[in-house]
Amino acid sequence: MSAQPGAVGILAGGGPLPARVAEAAAAEGRPVFILGFDGFAEPEVINPWPHQLVRLGAAGQMLSLLRAHGCTDLVLIGPIRRPSLRSLYPDAEGARILARLGRALFAGDDGLLAALVRILGEEGFCVRGAHEFLSHAVVPPGVLGTVAPDEQAMADIHRGIEVVHALGRMDIGQGCVVQNGLVLAVEAMEGTDRMLARAGECRQSGEGGVLVKLLKPGQDKRADMPTIGPATVRNAHLAGLRGIAFEAGHTLLTDRDACVAKADQAGLFLIAVTPEPLTR
Repeated sequence: MSAQPGAVGILAGGGPLPARVAEAAAAEGRPVFILGFDGFAEPEVINPWPHQLVRLGAAGQMLSLLRAHGCTDLVLIGPIRRPSLRSLYPDAEGARILARLGRALFAGDDGLLAALVRILGEEGFCVRGAHEFLSHAVVPPGVLGTVAPDEQAMADIHRGIEVVHALGRMDIGQGCVVQNGLVLAVEAMEGTDRMLARAGECRQSGEGGVLVKLLKPGQDKRADMPTIGPATVRNAHLAGLRGIAFEAGHTLLTDRDACVAKADQAGLFLIAVTPEPLTR
């Protein structure tokens, strides 16, 4: 007989998705424990579940809690701003793990996250992607809702894919905004919503631009998958955009129905794309 799987440990940043993963894991009959990163995890999201708030630098406490709650599988989900080394105040185990991270600490976000996934695996945990629990949150290629991109919007999507892939190869960001071939903004560590605000300030006359969100080339899907929610749609509308293109099968929609409803109401398109055929 195979061993009974243990609890699912959810390492939670902000947003609603940690609770969605918890719901999906519980529906599979798995015990759930949420480790919320202090200052990032939202109390109203994680409070209904067994949980503990911890500092990012308290790696020893994190590992002890995960083991004490019988966690065998881990999911990293929800945005976390990259901390400064000074703000971490690592405990003894945290200092040991920081030393193991080595150069990844100074690499881009993907390098750091990939190293964390590797180290958690070395510590005996199975690190899984949120999409493994949230299969309903990823969608196949095609248009969602009633609005479709026209020829100019598709040209901007092509351009955006080229730009995001170039950014991704340098591990900078997952998104950009393009209007009539002009790149209005690219995403760095400030996140999508603040990038959209900048794009709105840079908007040119004529038809609005498009937001393109993609997985970075070579990115490990077990950490920091592109995410779109109703707030993304609202902010895209406020920025004067015409629509949003995101990677089919590799983007999490926090609330698909609400995203589609808001996009239809605002007259924006939502389209899931497969980047490789478009770039060719």
